[in-house]
Order: sequence, then structure tokens, then C-alpha cells
Amino acid sequence: MTDPVQAEWDKRYAEHDRMWSGNPNGALVAEVAGLMPGRVLDVGCGEGADAVWLARQGWQVTALEVSQVALERAAGHARDAGVEIHWVHAGIAEAELEPFDLVTAHYPALLRTPDRSAERALLAAVRPGGRLLLVHHAGIEHREQHEGGPDPADYVWPAMVKALLDDDWVIEVDEERPRVVPESGAGAHHVDDTVLRARRVH
Repeated sequence: MTDPVQAEWDKRYAEHDRMWSGNPNGALVAEVAGLMPGRVLDVGCGEGADAVWLARQGWQVTALEVSQVALERAAGHARDAGVEIHWVHAGIAEAELEPFDLVTAHYPALLRTPDRSAERALLAAVRPGGRLLLVHHAGIEHREQHEGGPDPADYVWPAMVKALLDDDWVIEVDEERPRVVPESGAGAHHVDDTVLRARRVH
């Protein structure tokens, strides 16, 4: 039986030859620029633009995605770019992963659960000394559901992850900033980002 979340995202990707701009997210480029490359997990990698960029910067990339359609497209882009990436077809809460030096999630569609499984999985994927970078559209969690569209109340937002950070974490960045807006692709109409970067100290 096909997972309904996978089926939904496979359908979305199948409706477009290219869903996103093909360029790495601006916040990723800005926040990772000063970090020493190591092992990185790209959560919700989509068509692979961030994963390919990270690999080109010298990171050992594991890219996670629920949509098989998106993963196949991303793998093709990686081959064209001549980089090696480890692809994982799973959601963050279901994946079995070793901790990473960096876990990055840009505009992820993570469903909320009573046990906060997605939020806890994000934090658990970061090794001591590593960092979590979470970027999302600013203010979207407070908007009302549009007819036929997803309900923002059903999804995980950066503030929910921040609420779980304890003394094992140091928040390095927690702000809203103008987004480096792509010229094309889904989501191009969003103009501000919420950026949360935290370092795990223990």
C-alpha cells in the first residue's frame, strides 16, 4: 500500500518537469559558508539543488526525500554535476540515520504528530558539536487554510523545534530576514524567511 504522503508528493512532482528553480537556497549558502565541511543530512531534498551544492563544497551528503519521483530527478542532477550523494527514500521520523555534523531542512513539509516525532528526529540527527539549520517561510504558520490547500496547523514550524531545544543546544541564529527569492519555481512568491541555526554542545 502506497504511503499517502509519498503519493501526494509524487503526484506534485510528476505534474512538473521541474518544480524548483534548480539553485541552492540563499539561506543555506549564507549560513554554511563559514563551516568546515563534514557529514550533512539534507532533509526533504526535493530535486537536489541544495544537496548538489553542498557536495560541490566538499560535504559528504546524505539526502532524504519521501517522493521517489523527486529522488530520481535529484539523482540525475547529481550525475550531471559529477558529485556523489547518498539518497534515502524516507521521511525524517522513519529513517535510520547516524548523527551528522550538519542537518539542514529548507521549507520542509513535516507533518505534526502528538509525540513530536519529526521535531525530535531532526534534533536526534545532529551529533554533539554539530548544527541544525532550519529555514521556513516567515509567518506562514499563522495563515488560514486556503480552499483545497494544506492547513498550516498540520505542519511543523521552526518555533516548534526551537521549543524542544534544551541546555544541550546553543542558538546561533534565530531571526526573520528577506529571502533570496528565486526567479522561478514553486514558492517564489514568499519573500521572508525564518532562519533557525543551533549548535548541539552535548
